[in-house]
Amino acid sequence: MYTISGLIYLQDYVSQPHHDWLLDQIDAQPWDATLKRRVQHYGYRYDYRARQVTTEMYLGPLPGWLERIGRQLHEDGLIEQTPDQVIINEYLPGQGIAPHVDCEPCFGHRIFSLSLGGAATMEFTRPDQDKVALTLAPRSLVMMYGEARYDWKHGIPARKSDDGIPRERRVSLTLRRVTL
Repeated sequence: MYTISGLIYLQDYVSQPHHDWLLDQIDAQPWDATLKRRVQHYGYRYDYRARQVTTEMYLGPLPGWLERIGRQLHEDGLIEQTPDQVIINEYLPGQGIAPHVDCEPCFGHRIFSLSLGGAATMEFTRPDQDKVALTLAPRSLVMMYGEARYDWKHGIPARKSDDGIPRERRVSLTLRRVTL
């Protein structure tokens, strides 16, 4: 079990039909393949090299199928203002993301990650603490705020299995509020 202040894990946050519908919506959109993994940007484009978001990176309002998730977060009392920026990442077996803290001046105090498709283990690291591993099941939601948001790095190791269980294609939706 995890013991990080500000880390909330909600299993089965979306229903199986909603999960499947979201994957259909995502797969019907164009992917950007300039990174080692495929991504989609909504609301604002995030500049990975400069680690910033500017007003010039505004892409328009979130499509309705993503607004629905933001409304659910708001209605469930998890966020005061609905997200206005979403990055969708596709992870194939063997792919991951390096440990990082989401850009502090770019995004608000709460970061959400919704997992679709296969499961993966997210690792949280902090110099003065042991590593904390959290298995992200399909349809689960992770919320990070406070210490989990600012003091712990989070990442997904690039490997083909977790604890002997082969990975499958995983799609994550990272939902945030831009602060300009």
